[in-house]
Order: sequence, then C-alpha cells, then structure tokens
Amino acid sequence: MNLDDKDLFRDAMDDVTPLKDCANIHWLKSPSTKAPRQPEFQDEQENILTLGHLDVIPLATPLEYKADGIQQGVLDKLRQGKYPLDASLNLLRQPIETCRQALFNFIQQARKESLRNLLIIHGKGRDDESHANIVRSYLARWLQQFDDVQTYCVAQKQHGGTGALYIGMRKTAKARLDNRERHAKRSR
Repeated sequence: MNLDDKDLFRDAMDDVTPLKDCANIHWLKSPSTKAPRQPEFQDEQENILTLGHLDVIPLATPLEYKADGIQQGVLDKLRQGKYPLDASLNLLRQPIETCRQALFNFIQQARKESLRNLLIIHGKGRDDESHANIVRSYLARWLQQFDDVQTYCVAQKQHGGTGALYIGMRKTAKARLDNRERHAKRSR
C-alpha cells in the first residue's frame, strides 16, 4: 500500500468500533486436526425442543436426571464434578427462544465434536417465577428431549452451583470402538 492508500484506509476506518466479545459459548476442547469432512449437502436439523405449557419447577427442587440403563455411580461422579468439562454454554439473561436455539445448536455441536461433559449456566432467581427459574425449568424439559443426553445434575459451587447444570452426554460409536480397542490391548 502506498501512502495515499493508507490515508484513505485510516479515514474510512476512523469511526469504526470493535464488536463486543460474545462469550455465550466457551469451548474448552481444541478441535481435532483429523476431523472427518462434512458433506456439502448436509441440511441443518430442525429444532426439536418444544415450548408450550411449562410447569415451573420450584427453586427448592434440585434438577437431576438419569436415563434408563445409566448407573447411579455415573450420576454421582457427575454431581461431584469428577469429570473434566469439555465445553460450557452461558444462557444468563437470554430470552427463552434464544436459549432454545442456543441449547439445540450447542448439543448438536457437542455431538459432532464427541464431547462428553458439558456445563450450562442458566442463572439463579429469587423466586419461582423469576426468568432464571423459567429457563431452568425449560432446560429440565429440553435436555430430556435429546437422545444423547444421558444425565444432568446441579453443578458444583465453583461452576455456578444451583445456577448451572452438568450434562453427561452419551459416547459416540467411534468413542465406544476406541475404548474397546484400548481395553482389548490391555487384556492380552
């Protein structure tokens, strides 16, 4: 660039301000360098999460879910925060529809990345009708609508306590195969 081009650029960019950093999703696991190529014709999946009538869950009731066939020890270890977190989603002060879309996209991306342990921050409310508790109640419904979510429970204090949830995702077929191969080598 010559001197005139630099002056033109500076004049054009003089009133530009940087965008705010949107920290709703924080990925803790670096992406794999050998990720499979995605087909170009792949369509976005339709959001399956329902809105409709909601029975608000009282604040005193801790959120907890364990799918059929999941051992109690898995839920206990998740509740104690013994699994390393792979990613987190911040839903604080977001509209319900934004939370619905963000959660759906977050779970879909976590499934693609084979992430197992997630953290969702929904916030705390002072009463049962607070916005944070309504989001919390919707999360209890929505998370059970995913086949890949096998457990969820209230997070440890350092991760948000009653204002956050740990999510335990089902292993992908590739992860199960890798696990079988690793343990088969040990048994020889």
